Amino acid sequence: MALLEEWQKIAYDQQADRGKLQKFWQRYFMLEKGVYEKLLTNPDEKVEGTVKELAEKYKVDVMTMVGFLDGINDSLVIPNPIEEMEEDTVVTLAYDKELLYKNMVDAKADWLYNLPMWDEIFTEEQKKTLYMEQKKSGTVIKGKKIGRNDPCPCGSGKKYKACHAAFDDKLARLAQEGHVVPTHDLIKTPDQIAGIKESAKINVAVLDYIEKNIYAGMNTAEIDKIVYDMTTSMGGIPAPLNYEGYPYSVCTSVNEQVCHGFPSEKVILKEGDIINVDCSTILNGYFSDSSRMFCIGEVSPEKKKLVQVTKECVELGLKEVKPWGFLGDMGQAVHDHAYANGYTVVREIGGHGVGLEFHEEPWVGYNSRRGTQMVLAPGMIFTIEPMVNMGGVEIFIDEENDWEVYTEDGMPSAQWEIMVLVTEDGHEVLSW
Repeated sequence: MALLEEWQKIAYDQQADRGKLQKFWQRYFMLEKGVYEKLLTNPDEKVEGTVKELAEKYKVDVMTMVGFLDGINDSLVIPNPIEEMEEDTVVTLAYDKELLYKNMVDAKADWLYNLPMWDEIFTEEQKKTLYMEQKKSGTVIKGKKIGRNDPCPCGSGKKYKACHAAFDDKLARLAQEGHVVPTHDLIKTPDQIAGIKESAKINVAVLDYIEKNIYAGMNTAEIDKIVYDMTTSMGGIPAPLNYEGYPYSVCTSVNEQVCHGFPSEKVILKEGDIINVDCSTILNGYFSDSSRMFCIGEVSPEKKKLVQVTKECVELGLKEVKPWGFLGDMGQAVHDHAYANGYTVVREIGGHGVGLEFHEEPWVGYNSRRGTQMVLAPGMIFTIEPMVNMGGVEIFIDEENDWEVYTEDGMPSAQWEIMVLVTEDGHEVLSW
């Protein structure tokens, strides 16, 4: 079997467990980013060698290199014979810089097209031009034409012309200008928003209880039990439980754990720890999601500052959430404040749309620039949840469980998460 065929069989296996496949891609994207960081640092270097040699050069396994070669092939000056590649096949990585940047934009891979190495290749204006050119080239407006006197699809009972016609016209104009606009399924109706708010009440109540009852000497399995018992007693279901194979009702991430920490009787909170408790609730089919940081007893000034600055990042990002603004406005506010305080923001993991499903579009990153990313339209609901590291930006996933994420350098990480609704005149925080 040719290497590419083997890669595709693994990476695009429709029969594979969804959770395992998601983790496979999460790990791959982290490795891919590392290769691009090295490749873009010396953009004019002539990189050539066998598939195996390049895998060794960039410190990845052969199969990861095959996936990388598959992904970059359309951006190369001379494409490689990827269909027939074997480990000893000689390949090159001479890429068209503009094409590569545009292809990253097209793939919505902001953790790649926002890599700082691009700042040495293109000016800010050049990057903005390339971004807009790509967005305009991919603009497609789909959907059945709705008559102006037809009932509005939102379910309000009003005629379309008196309800969402102007809204849709505005989205269409923005799309034609090259902006990323939300699809109709991302715009929640009043009834859906009401249901999501009821779910959020449970989520907030659970976190309020934990805030009052968390203590040094408590093990994180106790937190898991509290979340399960309280959520179910109020008629809800813990959304993380059995989600894509996750075995607990909550995520408890301590100190250097970035996210997805497993609750355990063996993890006992001690004086000086910081912990993120990430709760998510399902009520009558509606989802809510938020998390808080807790300082256990007296923590070091350094940890206390990290927790505080991360909260400030969320608050500053929230100020940028307004109708017809951009996700990138929020992302840059978060990024700039974190880096101004000497911290880094995790690139590979971000926020997400939420409400009708646990994780919806859009993906919400925090290494973006103003005026980019999806347009914020009234009715959108998403999370703001930057993961801010005291040290470097690099992370890794526990190989034993494929869930828990840690900082590469062992330095502490903090995360606050809120769920926000874009309104006609600003925003509303639904869960915190």
